[in-house]
Amino acid sequence: MRQGGDCLASPEMQEKEELCPRPPRSRCPFGTPQRQAGGRTWTSSPSPPQRSFWRYAPPLNLPAKSEEETQRHKLEYEEMVAGAKRRELKDAQKKRRQMKERHRHEDSISNAMVVWNTHILPHWNAVKATRRVRDLWWQGLPPGVRGRVWSLAIGNELNITGELYDIFLCRAKEKWRSYSETSSVNNDSESDGGTSLADRESSLELIKLDISRTFPSLFIFQKGGPFHDVLHSVLGAYTCYRPDIGYVQGMSFIAAVLILNLEEADAFVTFANLLNKPCQMAFFRVDHDLMLKYFAVFEVFFEENLPHLFSHFRSNKLTPDLYLIDWIFTLYSKSLPLDVACRVWDVFCRDGEESLFRTGLGILRLFQDVLLQMDFIRMAQFLSRLPEDLQAHALFAAMAATHMISRNRRWAQVFSSLPKDKNKETDNIGSPALKS
Repeated sequence: MRQGGDCLASPEMQEKEELCPRPPRSRCPFGTPQRQAGGRTWTSSPSPPQRSFWRYAPPLNLPAKSEEETQRHKLEYEEMVAGAKRRELKDAQKKRRQMKERHRHEDSISNAMVVWNTHILPHWNAVKATRRVRDLWWQGLPPGVRGRVWSLAIGNELNITGELYDIFLCRAKEKWRSYSETSSVNNDSESDGGTSLADRESSLELIKLDISRTFPSLFIFQKGGPFHDVLHSVLGAYTCYRPDIGYVQGMSFIAAVLILNLEEADAFVTFANLLNKPCQMAFFRVDHDLMLKYFAVFEVFFEENLPHLFSHFRSNKLTPDLYLIDWIFTLYSKSLPLDVACRVWDVFCRDGEESLFRTGLGILRLFQDVLLQMDFIRMAQFLSRLPEDLQAHALFAAMAATHMISRNRRWAQVFSSLPKDKNKETDNIGSPALKS
């Protein structure tokens, strides 16, 4: 046996070693054995300095780098490292700013919650119309009080109670059961408040279809989601409560926003009262004459605020119905990011239907420069699918710059005076979707 535990080699092996002796084992400065591969010298565990690419020996078939080239590569590498460090520093500063802004926003919400819960909500009727409360309202309601403020602002003129909701919900469930049992064997029309079986089944199928398309990115209203059954119940109960209206496409978005901010029964009460407002009733009952009147008033303020864009729309024959209908039907909850839509709802509950059209004008003002470069098709497509990164502060700045006064008359005054020239105004709109 050899020292160090090596096995005794055979005479043939000893003779081979004598003819071809092993090269001496070199040691790297850090005590790690070096190996050669492909003409490059590298270490199995290189230290940071040895990882620098200009220190590697070039392949044997290439000439050695000059000192100037080596120095240039070294400077380039150092610049790369310095650039990476600058980017890391910039990212860290950005994250700190975002965290600071988040904390500031959370503190602002917390302080606003105290103000609303302590000084405003307990004295709602006395302070709701004051300048201070309206200013706070414009800044956005804290999520913790948003549902309650919406409910108070919309009111309950219909005197709907939780018990009444339970009654209509039970009626809706009975109808769902009876429809599923009879629809496969009975296709004849049946009388139920003037609504045929086919119409009622169509309405139920439309509810199912619309629920699946309601805020799909949230995955909470689709089948299996936590709010699927609640949304289905609220919409089904409403079709029984108002069979003269039934279910209209777009209602699911309004009900969904309310469900996110209110308990189920309260959401139904607010939903029914909201749809009973004149503007919503005109749209959901598809009152063509009244809808044309709303569009005519909108165009009055459109021309006052954005004359160049108004002329561009007119020259391209882009009428208000092509973009306003979808916005009004869903109260912007389908068209805008959800957080921005909730801010729009805040102002809608404060100012009423006027704010819905002011929001529309704010959107047009915000994207005026972009729209002026588009033709009819691109404008219609753009307004039907607004940018997903739209920010609330940008929209509300555009809304604040929009004046809802025309010839010293506010929205309500213009609206009430319009019937005198109703035929003239609506003929100028030329809305194909409503005149067909």
